[in-house]
Amino acid sequence: MKSDPTKPKRLAIIASKGTLDWAYPPFILGSAAAAMGWEVNIFFTFYGLTLLKKEVTAAVTPLGNPAMPMKMPFGPDRFQEIEWPIPVAMMPIPGFQAIATSLMKQTFKNKGVASIEELRQTCMDLGVQLTGCQMTMDVFGFECEDFIPGVEIAGAAAFLEYAADADVTLFV
Repeated sequence: MKSDPTKPKRLAIIASKGTLDWAYPPFILGSAAAAMGWEVNIFFTFYGLTLLKKEVTAAVTPLGNPAMPMKMPFGPDRFQEIEWPIPVAMMPIPGFQAIATSLMKQTFKNKGVASIEELRQTCMDLGVQLTGCQMTMDVFGFECEDFIPGVEIAGAAAFLEYAADADVTLFV
């Protein structure tokens, strides 16, 4: 059956990860689709649910992403262009995750990339539905008050009803 050309396209995203590098895709894709006139619902489950908290504390861990090159967000251009391979032995050193997170955030800022909070607000301003997973809330002990205003709380079945009519469904 051909879809109705008068209805907007629909995007369903499942966001299951809460690290800094995995926080960007659902908000970038969601805001881009909404800016194009699509209906968008992002379902935040497991560690992705933390992206809906009032204060986002997402970090990046090189230990979880050994392919991650590290570029320095400061110094001369030639220095910033070098991809610094991170020795695996350094990854578990206390404080290294904080350094990697700080460097990544500074790199984003230098390149004019919006913060997670700014992208999340853009999504909300564009009408993206942000849905928190009820089961994940129960498992991790979250309360509705832990999240930013405007978040809908629903179970997987409710999101699947939305996703059943989606033109595009993504798991990130």
